Amino acid sequence: MNKMKMMLLLLVLAAALVSCQNKEAEKKIAALEARLNELEGRKTPAVKQTPEATAQPETKPEGPLPVLQFEKVEHDFGTIQEGQKVSYTYKFKNTGEAPLIIQSAQPSCGCTVPEWSKDPIQPGKEGFVKAEFDSKGKPNAQNKTITVTANTWPKQTTLRFKAMVLPNPNAGANGPVK
Repeated sequence: MNKMKMMLLLLVLAAALVSCQNKEAEKKIAALEARLNELEGRKTPAVKQTPEATAQPETKPEGPLPVLQFEKVEHDFGTIQEGQKVSYTYKFKNTGEAPLIIQSAQPSCGCTVPEWSKDPIQPGKEGFVKAEFDSKGKPNAQNKTITVTANTWPKQTTLRFKAMVLPNPNAGANGPVK
């Protein structure tokens, strides 16, 4: 039984490490923790229903809204060498009727670092979301995303990029690591 508890605990920890702050992963972790408590014979603390947990699907807000219009939402870096850092700037225009505010730009993995326009973008004005991709340790075909959350409808826009990363020929020069 102890091995089962340890395996379950390791599974919970692994899920926590790779979740990248994903709400769905948080729910799974909570369920696994509850199951672990059940297996260990402990009572699961009462879970408070937060407004977020009981929230209804979001509806489109009333009134004038900003509109996030990207020149393009996909980019191909082509073929690059492993270890190379490349970047691309996605340009957009606020074609709506209200100031646009980007709340976050969440990459799909830690190998991508986004930057974005922090100040409100007035109607008719332009802004950017820059993606820097570090290909170190990422050989072969790579497909990554950046989820941009703003005060638009819908709230999220997904930017995508891809690259073919040629493996570093010197990666195994010193032999296997022991």
